[in-house]
Amino acid sequence: MTQFTDLGLSQPVLQALDMKGYTEPTPIQAQAIPRVLEGRDLLGIAQTGTGKTAAFMLPSIDNLREADRQTPFKSCRMLVLAPTRELAGQIADSAKDYGALAGLKVHSIVGGTSVNKDRNKLHRGTDILVATPGRLLDLIDQKAFKLDGVEILVLDEADQMLDLGFIHALRRISQLVPEDRQTLFFSATMPKQIQELVGKYCRNPVKVSVTPESTTAERIDQYLFMVQQDEKQTLLEMILSERHPVPGKFERVLIFARTKHGCDRVVKKLGQSGIPANAIHGNKSQPQRERALDEFKRAKTPILVATDVAARGIDIPGVSHVINYELPNVPEQYVHRIGRTARAGRDGVAIAFCAEDERDYLKDIRKKTDAEFERLPLPDNFRAVVEGVGPTKREQKPKLARPKVRTTGDAANRKPKPKNKHPNRAGAPKREGAAAGGGRPQGKRPPRNRSRNRRSGGGGGNR
Repeated sequence: MTQFTDLGLSQPVLQALDMKGYTEPTPIQAQAIPRVLEGRDLLGIAQTGTGKTAAFMLPSIDNLREADRQTPFKSCRMLVLAPTRELAGQIADSAKDYGALAGLKVHSIVGGTSVNKDRNKLHRGTDILVATPGRLLDLIDQKAFKLDGVEILVLDEADQMLDLGFIHALRRISQLVPEDRQTLFFSATMPKQIQELVGKYCRNPVKVSVTPESTTAERIDQYLFMVQQDEKQTLLEMILSERHPVPGKFERVLIFARTKHGCDRVVKKLGQSGIPANAIHGNKSQPQRERALDEFKRAKTPILVATDVAARGIDIPGVSHVINYELPNVPEQYVHRIGRTARAGRDGVAIAFCAEDERDYLKDIRKKTDAEFERLPLPDNFRAVVEGVGPTKREQKPKLARPKVRTTGDAANRKPKPKNKHPNRAGAPKREGAAAGGGRPQGKRPPRNRSRNRRSGGGGGNR
C-alpha cells in the first residue's frame, strides 16, 4: 500500500503530515503529488472530499522551498483561487498546517472583509495566497497587489467558479500572471467552458481522474421522498424531531435550499417548532457565516441550511446527513451537495425531497449521475399532521363578510351606505364652533398670507 513517504515529499512536509496523523494518501494524492513535484501542469478531475487540497498543496510547498526565492513585494509566489469564502479559508488553514515547518507565509483574502486590512497585510508580499477572484481583482485595481511574482497558479473547483459567474475574472487573471508558471487545474466536472480554460491556462497538462465525471460517492446511501411543495416543511420537521425514522444517526445535518430567502424561511419555521438551526448564504456577512460554520462544526447548532454557494465550501467530516429540501436545477450541483457527507472515509446519507414541479430535475439527476434512489414512504399520520399544522392558503385568507342589511320593506333592495371616515369631506357634519355661513371655527387665527413681504419696513412690490 502506498504511503506518503513513497511519494518523494521532503522531511518537513512529512513531519507536518505525521503531526496531523496522515500516513496513507488518497488515490488522487498518490497520482498527482509525483507529477506536481516534477513541475508539470496538471488537470485533476475529482469529486469534492477526495483530498484535492493536499494533492496540490503538499508538493507545491516542497517546490517553493526548493526554489528558495525571496518573497516578492506586493505579490505572491503561489496563488490559489477558490470560488467561495469558506473554501478559501479552509485551503489557507490546510496550507498553514502542511507548511508549519517549511517557514512559508500564508494569507487569504475574500470578499465581505475589510479591503484596507487586506491591503496592509499583503503590502510586503506573501509566499502562498488563497483568494476569491473578486477580492483579488479589487486589490489589483487599487494598485495594491500584482501577480508578476506568481510561480504556481492553482484553480480549485473551477466549474463552481464558472457557475458563480467568475469566467471574466479568470480570463483577466490569466493575462496578469507570468507565462513561465506551473498551473494546477482542479474541477469535479468538465463542461465545454472548462476545457477552453484549460487550453488557456495549462501547457500540455497531465490529466488525473480518480472517478468518472458526475458520479456520486459510493459510500452515500440515497433516499427519496415524493412530497408536495407546501408539505416539505412539515416532513422536514418530522424527520429532524425523529417523529419519522430515516436511516442513519443524526450528527450534523446539512440542508440545501435553492434561494437565500428559502434558507431563511426554513430556519425561521424550524425555530418556531423548537428546532435550532443556522443559515448560510450570500446575503450573510462574513462574521455571520464564520459563526454559523463554527457552531455547526462544534455541533453546537448541528443543523445548517445553505444555498449552493456553500456546496463546496464546507469541509466538515462529521456531516452525517445531507437533505435536498429543494432539488437543484443543475444536475452537477447534486453531486457537489451530497459530497459534503461521506468524507474522510466515513459513510453518509443523502435525502431528497421531490415535488411535482421538480420531477424533471430528478430525471436529469438520474440521467447525469446514474444515482439510484430508494424511495421512502411518507409517515402514516402525515396527512393528519399536515392538516393540523395550520390552515391552507385558501383558508388563511377568508372572504370578508358582507355588511348586514335589513331584508324587510324598502330596505331589502337598499345598499348600505359606507361610513364616512373623513369628516372634512362633503356630507360630513360641521365641526362645533363653525359659523353658520361656513366660516372658520372661533378662537383660531387665520392662515398667514405667505405672499406678503416679510421684511420689516413694508414697501411695495418684489425686490
